Amino acid sequence: MKTPKNILPRPRHAWTNYLLLGVAATLAHGALAQTSTPVQQYGLLQVAGNKIVDKNSQPVSLAGNSLFWSNDGWGGEKYYTANTVSWLRNNWNAKVVRVAMGVEDAGGYISNPTGNRQKVKTVVDAALAQGLYVIIDWHSHHAESYQTQAIAFFQDMARTYGNTPNVIYEVYNEPLQVSWTGVIKPYAEAVAGAIRAIDPDNIIVVGTPTWSQDVDVAAASPITRYANIAYTLHFYAATHKQSLRDKAQTALSRGVPLFVTEYGVTEASGNGYIDAASTQEWMTFLKQNGISHANWAFNDKAESASALQPGTSPGAAWSDSFLTQSGALVKGYIQNWNGTVTGGGGGGTGGGGTTPPATTGTVVQAESFHAMAGVQTETTTDTGGGLNVGWLDPGDWLAYTVDIPAAGSYLIQYRVASPSGGGRISLEQNAGTTQRGTLSVPATGGWQTWTTISHTVTLPAGRQDIAIGIPAGGFNLNWWSFSPAPASRQAATAAEAAYPNPAQTELTVAVPAAEGAVLITILDGQGHEISQHRVAGTPKGKQLRLPVEGLKPGVYLLRITRNGQVTSQRFVKE
Repeated sequence: MKTPKNILPRPRHAWTNYLLLGVAATLAHGALAQTSTPVQQYGLLQVAGNKIVDKNSQPVSLAGNSLFWSNDGWGGEKYYTANTVSWLRNNWNAKVVRVAMGVEDAGGYISNPTGNRQKVKTVVDAALAQGLYVIIDWHSHHAESYQTQAIAFFQDMARTYGNTPNVIYEVYNEPLQVSWTGVIKPYAEAVAGAIRAIDPDNIIVVGTPTWSQDVDVAAASPITRYANIAYTLHFYAATHKQSLRDKAQTALSRGVPLFVTEYGVTEASGNGYIDAASTQEWMTFLKQNGISHANWAFNDKAESASALQPGTSPGAAWSDSFLTQSGALVKGYIQNWNGTVTGGGGGGTGGGGTTPPATTGTVVQAESFHAMAGVQTETTTDTGGGLNVGWLDPGDWLAYTVDIPAAGSYLIQYRVASPSGGGRISLEQNAGTTQRGTLSVPATGGWQTWTTISHTVTLPAGRQDIAIGIPAGGFNLNWWSFSPAPASRQAATAAEAAYPNPAQTELTVAVPAAEGAVLITILDGQGHEISQHRVAGTPKGKQLRLPVEGLKPGVYLLRITRNGQVTSQRFVKE
């Protein structure tokens, strides 16, 4: 008997947070294991056209976290510690951390410059020790009113840290609806000039009008007096959609680089609902365009955007059970974001696990679902680390958004582990009414003893939802992948079709080639067996005509069992 969910865990590294990680799985996975620190790997970052590039002039896209406001008494300052930075690097695989130093509001830099400067330095020193990039953010909505103070602060930061490649200067967090050419640009040029007099080469990121959304306006009149200038783009996925990505695309087309120094998976207020689907669309856009990003906010405030549950101790050795829904969603992206961009796009999102050989195609991490029922995740010991999905019971399911490049036959692989076998995987679409195929999970000898199984299915082209249904549980899933099937398997898949669909009086079933008997079973929508037909197998396969006139109108499942492999297809009886 399997241990019930969320009660007493079986002896695995369990965590129980609900992940809503939507993945447009056109992206290859970046391994979690680090052989060097991010700064050792990428070196001094530079601007080249509309990209930020590494020491080898290769485009780079960094993923990490933004701390909450540093202001005294606001609650987020308790996480301005070396412990936070260490955990983000080692547990989240973060490559960048943002220090959001509050300015004009109560408890900020203007009222307590010494205290806030020290908070910043604590985090920056820790980032240097961990080899992370660190954004020093003048977190203000009215920075032009505090230009003198900003210049003095950034001069101090440049003198202290300007000789390191780790530091990124963000000189204006979120301007309001003020003029770019008349207000923001002159302020930014003044502060940038002060920085450049001390630090000639570390990247400076400049806020843009309307809460750092009007990047297209800034790109129409970019700063040209100083080198290595990027522009701030902020979004909150439940509020900001395609129209803001269009602005970003316009800015990129005008040749300026963007840096998402702050984003949330919530509404723009930082609260409200979490929009996993929109988050995925944004992540795909950022990956394809090589844009770095930091999530708001690593904090325990009782609002949707916080990564930590309220009351999380700043000194804890945190497990993932401390994460909120937002934290769990975002961690999956950060943990496996592949920083190096190749060919103008590509790279990985999703959770950890073994990346199959290149010939196996696009990898979808199991925990990268945008919706699910009944599953949980845990740390995996499979090669590459990260997370796997477990606690799979009959009736559980996981849904993913994928881009299928062309209609046709696809080899679907699953990375599974099971102590005793007996599990089954069902690849489905259209809320389960279309079943693309099922596959039995063998015994591997343990919950973390992994093997790869596969079957071939037919998929239409385009962006679509694909669900993994669990008719029988008792196994773990680390990743699944899809790639065009070899010609030999395409022929077999083509034979595993039933038509016409919908059917009225008769269903023609293409019985696949098999060495032994082939079992054809029809089941109703509740899984009850209606009829069963045993057909002698032939090397070339054959066709079987099944009468269905006596069936009640509705959706049925046709199951074909041959050579120990099960494939299924939904059909409609009119």
